[in-house]
Amino acid sequence: MSMWWSLHLRREAASVPLARRFLLGTMETAGVDPDISYDLSVALSEACANAVEHGGGREDSGYEQPRTDSGQYRVTAYLDGEKCRIEVADSGPGFPVRRVLRPAAHPLPTAESGRGLGLIEQLADHVHFGNRPGRGAVVSFDKVLKWREGALLMVS
Repeated sequence: MSMWWSLHLRREAASVPLARRFLLGTMETAGVDPDISYDLSVALSEACANAVEHGGGREDSGYEQPRTDSGQYRVTAYLDGEKCRIEVADSGPGFPVRRVLRPAAHPLPTAESGRGLGLIEQLADHVHFGNRPGRGAVVSFDKVLKWREGALLMVS
């Protein structure tokens, strides 16, 4: 058995814990191991926080031609018997080319921001940072699932 869901959220700080709670509730109901659920929820929180902070339309980034969807971002999660994949897509200016080409570049320990993407890399099994030309950035990550005994979606 597998399932997926998608949320369209406002680019507001309150949307971050909402997305996290939704994911945790889904994982709990499905029977995913709590440690795996926690790792994915922290990674999701970081991706959502990044979308809220940097994922605005072109008017937020100094570009001309404001975008009509700049007040929103999208979270999509796919659970199947073996893994969970999460995607967070925004309508901002996208990642700098150096981030897309060299995702392991981390900020200095004294930096006040910029640690979230590195944390996602540490918590997930596979991470992709990409740009959708003219439409913003997308962060996708996945993790192999472990299941509690008697879980609803567990692979037989």
